[in-house]
Amino acid sequence: MRPDILNPLFASATTLPGVGPKLIKTLGRLFSLPDAPGVEAKVADLIWHVPSGVIDRSHRPPINEAPEGQIVTLKVTVGRHKPPPRNNRRVPYKVECFDDSGTITLVFFNAHGDFLRRQLPDDEVRYISGKVEWFNNQPQMVHPDHMLSDEEFAAMPMIEPVYPMTAGLSPKTFRRATEVAVESLPPLEEWQDGAWLEHKGWESFQACVLAAHSPQQEGDVSPEAPARARLAYDELLANQLALALVRRQMKRAKGRSLSGTGKAREAVLSNLPYSPTTSQAQAVSEVLADMASDDRMLRLLQGDVGSGKTLVALLALVSAVEAGAQGALMVPTEILARQHLATLSEMCAPAGITVELLTAREKGKTRNAILERLASGEIGILIGTHALFQAGVEFADMGLAVIDEQHRFGVHQRLAIQSKAAGRADVLVMTATPIPRTLSLTLYGDMEVSRLTEKPAGRQPVDTRVLPSDRLSEVIDGVGRAIASGARVFWVCPLVEENQDMDWIAAEARHTSLAERFPGQVGLVHGRMKGVDKDQVMGDFVSGALSVLVATTVIEVGVDVPEATIMVIENAERFGLSQLHQLRGRVGRGSGKSTCLLLYSGPLGETAKARLKIMRETEDGFVIAEEDLRLRGAGEMLGTRQSGVPEFRLADLAVHGELLAAARDDTGLILANDANLTSPRGEALRTLLYLFERDEAIRLLSAG
Repeated sequence: MRPDILNPLFASATTLPGVGPKLIKTLGRLFSLPDAPGVEAKVADLIWHVPSGVIDRSHRPPINEAPEGQIVTLKVTVGRHKPPPRNNRRVPYKVECFDDSGTITLVFFNAHGDFLRRQLPDDEVRYISGKVEWFNNQPQMVHPDHMLSDEEFAAMPMIEPVYPMTAGLSPKTFRRATEVAVESLPPLEEWQDGAWLEHKGWESFQACVLAAHSPQQEGDVSPEAPARARLAYDELLANQLALALVRRQMKRAKGRSLSGTGKAREAVLSNLPYSPTTSQAQAVSEVLADMASDDRMLRLLQGDVGSGKTLVALLALVSAVEAGAQGALMVPTEILARQHLATLSEMCAPAGITVELLTAREKGKTRNAILERLASGEIGILIGTHALFQAGVEFADMGLAVIDEQHRFGVHQRLAIQSKAAGRADVLVMTATPIPRTLSLTLYGDMEVSRLTEKPAGRQPVDTRVLPSDRLSEVIDGVGRAIASGARVFWVCPLVEENQDMDWIAAEARHTSLAERFPGQVGLVHGRMKGVDKDQVMGDFVSGALSVLVATTVIEVGVDVPEATIMVIENAERFGLSQLHQLRGRVGRGSGKSTCLLLYSGPLGETAKARLKIMRETEDGFVIAEEDLRLRGAGEMLGTRQSGVPEFRLADLAVHGELLAAARDDTGLILANDANLTSPRGEALRTLLYLFERDEAIRLLSAG
């Protein structure tokens, strides 16, 4: 049970001033996580939502020196009011103000003239605060945040925090609610080691929360500022402690030894047209050793695009079946599940092992038949999506669970898949997304790691080129020449349909235009299509009936078409580095020379320029991953906030890597000296786990 002292922090944010039924929904959008949409905002959410900048009213530039795009405070005299024509509310209400240096126009949409005349009386001095925009060499300010008299301005704080906001949220209301939330923070026992706090020069948790929300200068909102660093370390320690407890629980239950004669593995290997690489052989050796021991395996198999993880997983699954158990392979998408079914069925045939598929699409009699054969032990290897760990799916004897693209699944899902084996299954998780060490510790801190560092023989380097979108017609001409010579082309767009707020090219629109140019040769795949329709299009592309596949990022993970040699990515500047790398990995899988064309719409920001430059310079996924973390941070690194990725509210892994390593070391010492967290510091650490909602770890402690 959560300690009573924390209950005020987990109360609904509606207990805060100004937060009613409408605003609570807005806060829900601001704070919601991808795997928990629509969860009602709590008081604690406002405490973790720290400022991103400050307004410094002590610096008041003259109008002609007001910087573009920045929030400033100006001392002005109110000049002429310019209301819109009657019955035409689309024209804004404007008020001209001036000082000795020049004139600025205040702009108000849907404004009430009487209100503005009271707020801004003619010829009176006012302090106005807001973002300045320069239009035709003239400054203007749209809907100022403040319009204050001398007396009102004297009562305003000179330094005010600026919070990341969302549409429909008033900064003033949000700041007031946050102030009350911070004031509600109860006094908590210290969970950090005293010597460590002294070494870092950090104050108490409560003092640091207060300091984080009361920045006195721009440097105070930096992730490296002492108060922010202390809070980041608290969050990282909670993360590492929770992972360590999960790992200990998984290891604690007695495992089982799974080892066979090796004949089934040999039958599979003898039918391969190639030999495993040295690192594949090493990874298989590590996995089989774990499976043969009496301890439970919990291992991560990490390899770059095309490094051959599927073969390692298959040999492990075959070994589990040979030892008399069953294996499960869980993947994130139906497309990938059906592709694995086709590949693994063929590879397992020489060993006489039955492979079957279970996704949300298998229903009624078909599903029941699969479940019966699974429960009887007739199915040796079951491939599927999340459907594998739903109620009603019962294995006769699951010995090994393989989870592909692990970053799409959270720690709780690792526990769920294991529950199908009465808690005794070995677990092998795989990712083709190279993970920097700091992020790896937060995602997989509970696992041993095997890395595939080579690409199988025959993999071709990919020629990567970066082109502006105004050369689109040249690219289409080039695609025409390529498909005339028998090539196959992936064409990736970021959106499914046109969105008036974004200028991204929609996949549907691109499909229409390319289909007109190349009739009968262009297919379309996106996430909103029915599974059977996606399968049909993918099948036609694999067989060569279609030459061009227009797609959203649904083809990012695992899709294998060796004949495809061209990848075109539109609006490449909108994608993260790791995602671009994954998409590029869909080509270069066969013997033909492959090309990746990254089309961008200018002008490019510095981050986008750096991203595209790195893609042009290297194919090393681990180098790319480190750069992606540096450029974007962990929150976006693995695609668009994938579920399963820890959503840190205070820690920034691109900045706090050293603190993460320290938290991991501290966790080891904590559990070595106080395994059940029963000492005074241990009790305080339990509070820390509850505070950062790592309740699962507390339950594991309670379970012994």
